Amino acid sequence: MKLLFVASECAPFIKTGGLADVIGAVPKALAEQGVSIKVLIPAYPALAGLVAKGKSVMSFVDLFGGPARIVAVQAEGLDMLLLEAGHLFDRPGNIYLGPNGQDWPDNDLRFGALSYAGARIGTRGIEDWVPDVINAHDWQAGLVPAYLQLSEGPKPPVVMTIHNIAFQGLFESTRLAALGLQAELFTSEGVEYFGKIGFLKAGLALSEKITTVSPTYAAELLTPDFGMGLDGLLRNRQADLSGILNGIDLDIWSPETDANLVANYSARSIKGKAKNRAEVEARFGLTAGDGPLFCVISRLTFQKGLDMLLDRLPHLVSLGGRLAVLGSGEPALERAFIDASNRYAGSVGTKIGYDEALSHLIQAGSDAIVIPSRFEPCGLTQLYGLRYGTLPVVARTGGLADTVIDANEAAMLADCATGIQFAPINATMLGNAISRACTLFANQKAWAAMMRRAMRHPVGWDLSAAAYLDVYRAARDSRTS
Repeated sequence: MKLLFVASECAPFIKTGGLADVIGAVPKALAEQGVSIKVLIPAYPALAGLVAKGKSVMSFVDLFGGPARIVAVQAEGLDMLLLEAGHLFDRPGNIYLGPNGQDWPDNDLRFGALSYAGARIGTRGIEDWVPDVINAHDWQAGLVPAYLQLSEGPKPPVVMTIHNIAFQGLFESTRLAALGLQAELFTSEGVEYFGKIGFLKAGLALSEKITTVSPTYAAELLTPDFGMGLDGLLRNRQADLSGILNGIDLDIWSPETDANLVANYSARSIKGKAKNRAEVEARFGLTAGDGPLFCVISRLTFQKGLDMLLDRLPHLVSLGGRLAVLGSGEPALERAFIDASNRYAGSVGTKIGYDEALSHLIQAGSDAIVIPSRFEPCGLTQLYGLRYGTLPVVARTGGLADTVIDANEAAMLADCATGIQFAPINATMLGNAISRACTLFANQKAWAAMMRRAMRHPVGWDLSAAAYLDVYRAARDSRTS
């Protein structure tokens, strides 16, 4: 099978969140199952070195306001297709936001161009390579099936993957012509969404199959509380919707070989974790203690429930716990965590921003990772935590519910617990979960057993890649049947 991924980011080349990690890891797992896969992303300035090494394989005289081309290059074990369009992507800073912190006003054209290029590859191919299936990821690739509908000749089926339905790509209907979309597509069965152009909605309405990143999130999306206005459409397409758990790249995330750690360790010998803990304490200005070292590695947003953690910080500190925070996001939350670091000096440390190497060290040096998300499609940091023996304390929602086994009495007796879940999702229950973590940590023998169990828990892509392949085959067969 020949498969084209269309996405807005891909690790390790360009990353703002977990989407990039998935796009960088899944192709490798699929390639091991015999899939020929190429990944199309924009050629942002950070990718200039890759572009210089590549080969031009397709050109556009005028792609939404200027010339463009697609450059093919192999790097990091991936076959990359880079959409070079300086008028759309040659901009400094965040790939989605301007210097004012707001969305670039032409994000519709920028990612409409990405979708258009994906559709062009779908119909014309790259040299002798024509995809059997296109997997479009999140709203930035949502118009791929719309542009395919406007194309002549054979068209590959599209699988639309929802990584987070909260981000939908909504733009004014007056942009229809600028995007090259014909009026007949502006219907409730096409790209129209409450009077606007809906990129994600278009992908969900016009694709052959839909996937999302965990079974529980797939079920949650069918409800008004989680579907964000698209639950009705998804209920109508429930037969085409699959929830497939994310995995992680086990080569990159391995405490046995990770070069970002001060000491490597494994489930067989966890002694090295103490040296990493000491380094995290030093980096974050934390005093050593007998209680657990909790961490947060996250976007600092309301969705992530970190306002609830702020509410429970006095409780965490009173129990002898410490907290290391790495992240950025809503200014009010950034300020609140900085203030907490000053108020609880030695017990709470905060670094605003994102540092990939530091995130690895924090995972290795912490005892528990706190993820109190109000909703979480899948989540990756809890998977990294499992892999590094940093026990997740998570809200019972989405992929968090699917990947962490709560240390309740039955699970402890059965020797299968790998972390702590809490529900309902509120500050009081989060506080209870922190208390449980501290109580469990006091029994170092039981905690060490949970660590080893967590580190052996399967978090790779093998099973999930096979499930994706089944969906791709079903999409392809739906066109040929």
